[in-house]
Amino acid sequence: MQRSPLTLLLVLSAVQGPATRGAHVTGRIVILEKDNKPSPDLDDAVLYLEGNAAAPVKPVTVEIAITDKTYAPHVVVVPVGSTVRFPNHDPFNHNVFSVSEPNQFDLGLYGRGDAKSHTFTNPGLVRVYCNVHPRMVAYVQVMANRYYGQPGTDGSFTIDNVPAGRYRLHVWHERIPTEIVRDVTAGGDSTVQIALNARGYHWEPHRNKYGRNYPTNAGRERY
Repeated sequence: MQRSPLTLLLVLSAVQGPATRGAHVTGRIVILEKDNKPSPDLDDAVLYLEGNAAAPVKPVTVEIAITDKTYAPHVVVVPVGSTVRFPNHDPFNHNVFSVSEPNQFDLGLYGRGDAKSHTFTNPGLVRVYCNVHPRMVAYVQVMANRYYGQPGTDGSFTIDNVPAGRYRLHVWHERIPTEIVRDVTAGGDSTVQIALNARGYHWEPHRNKYGRNYPTNAGRERY
């Protein structure tokens, strides 16, 4: 049987917990890779429910550290109104920025031992880059409600305390061109299987904060 151009296998079940806790949505993600290699980044996926129960959650403060020209963690998920700190541990300058509307920001150049922050006031996916180093990238998923989660390194996940009802399950991963969205029901037994294929993924360069190519000789930085 011929596979679709993009394949991801998700097995999801929603079961009813105690009345005071609501339901929980649990399952496992499997990404099919080129040459059937193991997936190294299952835990970078983000799953969230969209439905009629908004359930806002209090903002938090989290940290994405800069070390060896890398953002860590690579993906964070936070509620609307949360703040992300970007401490620089490298012995040279970085310029953290994003052009992802409506959460665009520019922290300017800063050096080792300094940390700058940004507060995210709108839901949505934010792609975070460095204006000095073109291969630096992080993702901030800003959520409007509390019903979200990330899988473990084995692809398993749980979204707890979900009121019974119908929802739309969104599955995001940076190596999948578009989110996968499926209708699910919390509060009863259900299983959903979604097939996508990530074998055609390849890294695409982006522009700097001025909308131009990086002046670093095909991505080789001076430092």
